[in-house]
Amino acid sequence: MNKFSIFTKGLIKENPTFVLLLGMCPTLATTTSALNGMSMGLATLFVLVLSNMAISAVAPYVPDKVRIPAYIVVIATFVTVLEFMMKAFTPAVYDTLGLFIPLIVVNCIVLGRAEAFASKNPVLDSALDGLGIGLGFTLSLTVLGLVRELLGSLSAFGLKIIPGDGILAFVLAPGAFIILGYLMVVFNKIFKK
Repeated sequence: MNKFSIFTKGLIKENPTFVLLLGMCPTLATTTSALNGMSMGLATLFVLVLSNMAISAVAPYVPDKVRIPAYIVVIATFVTVLEFMMKAFTPAVYDTLGLFIPLIVVNCIVLGRAEAFASKNPVLDSALDGLGIGLGFTLSLTVLGLVRELLGSLSAFGLKIIPGDGILAFVLAPGAFIILGYLMVVFNKIFKK
């Protein structure tokens, strides 16, 4: 598989949200706005790229019996670094995402890519895989958050687009499920052949 296809498969063919249906907890919980969705996606992208690279580098030396715990320690290290950086440089975003930042450690996207790809491939390929999957996740969370924000509060990225009130249900949990379902249908209709 060439480098370009390793990178692009996470955007469409193996999109974590719309195709693989992975990471649904942060997807549904943090996408009340486009900015929140994008922030969660970028946080996950950061952890994915760095943990994929580190796991790819150490995988040949990790015994099979402790493979998964070792991967979780690597992932937790990068999540901790991310958490400290967010607290220092973007405290408002950190406060908004709250509990979902530490939960990146157990996000099935990150651990799944570590096990399925990074542990079996070179460091550069693993970085490209993490970047592609992370961008696919970021784009899908941003789109989901944007649609929910447009319908729920008639705004985009916090800026009021249309005067008035939106439909509150779209900002709440039921709206997340409804919008996600419709976006999955549209995505798969467009990209699946």
